[in-house]
Order: sequence, then C-alpha cells, then structure tokens
Amino acid sequence: MRSFLLLSVLLFVALGLRAQETVVVEKDTTFQKADTIRKRPAYVNQGKIAGRRAAFRSMLVPGLGQIGNGLTVYRFAKVAGIYVGGTMLTLSYIENSKNYKLVLEELKYRAKSGGVPDPDGPFRAVQQIEGLNAAKDTFRRNTEVIIFSYVGLYLLNIIEAYIDARLKYFDVSDMAFRVSPGMIDAHTMYGFNQTVPGIKLTLKF
Repeated sequence: MRSFLLLSVLLFVALGLRAQETVVVEKDTTFQKADTIRKRPAYVNQGKIAGRRAAFRSMLVPGLGQIGNGLTVYRFAKVAGIYVGGTMLTLSYIENSKNYKLVLEELKYRAKSGGVPDPDGPFRAVQQIEGLNAAKDTFRRNTEVIIFSYVGLYLLNIIEAYIDARLKYFDVSDMAFRVSPGMIDAHTMYGFNQTVPGIKLTLKF
C-alpha cells in the first residue's frame, strides 16, 4: 500500500512539473519582415522640398529664392538682372503714364476751347487731333504692356528659383556620353546596302 501511494505521488509530481514547462513558439518570420519594411524610413525628395522653399521665398521677395540656393556669381547676376529689369520697367511706366496724362489734358483743353492748342502745353505745335489721339492710345497701350511685363518678370523669378533649386540636387555623376565615328545605313537600293560615314553618339544613364 505504501509503495502504491508513493508511486501515485511521484506520478502526480511528474505530471505537474511537465505542465509547468515553458512552451517555446517560434516567431513567424513573415511578420518580422513586415515590421522591418514598415520601419524603413521613407524616401525624401530633397530637391522638391528645396524647390518649394525657393519658390516661396521668391514669392515674398524677388531674388531671395536664388540667394537661398547659394550665393554664387551666376546667381548674383540673375538677381541683379531681375532688379535691373524691374527698375527699367518702373522708369518706363512712369514716363508713359506722365505722357498719357499730358496728352489727355491737352485733348480736354482743346475740347473746351474749340480745337485751339494750349499755349503753355507741350503739344502746342501739334495741330491735328488725330495725332494726339494716336499718341494717347500708344501711351496707354505701353502702360498696359509694362504691367503685363511686371507680372511676367515676377513669375519668371519664381519659376527660375524653383528650377535652380531642383537642379542643385540633380545628380548627373552616373550620366555620360561618348562620341565615336561610325557608318550609317542610308537605304537599300537594288539589293545593295548603301552606307555613309557619320558620328555615333552613345548616352549612358
């Protein structure tokens, strides 16, 4: 009886110890790869970010985007060209606006005086009204063209700053070309292939 009880106790203890064994489950490698791919940093286009930043700067202050891309002699010349062009447009706008107002005042004076020129005006030597009307239209049209030129110069400043910033991060180290002499097949006539000498250009990207 004692032997039976001892055997029962040992069997119960053995079953309890086996139940407490830690079960090791291998982790699925598929989820490991998925986690690795998920944690991989995303690609950042530095040229696109720099281009947007340069365009925004040029929108605020013309030429600031070019300077933000790095001050070189070439970029300094572009900024100087922007401001020289803007200064010339401003002077031309002031001149055409002044002449337009003078012609308009002369036409108003002649409309009141029955066609008699203003003796103190700059157009007293002009006798024909048609010439004054043509001059008025010319000065008005020049003023409108200058305003459109202002807008074009401003937009060109923004576009140029954006392109300059994008090209700053454009890598051309892997691009190469090779020029070599070669023979070009012109056409086939009467069963004979006619070839002419030429130059072969090979591009490698």
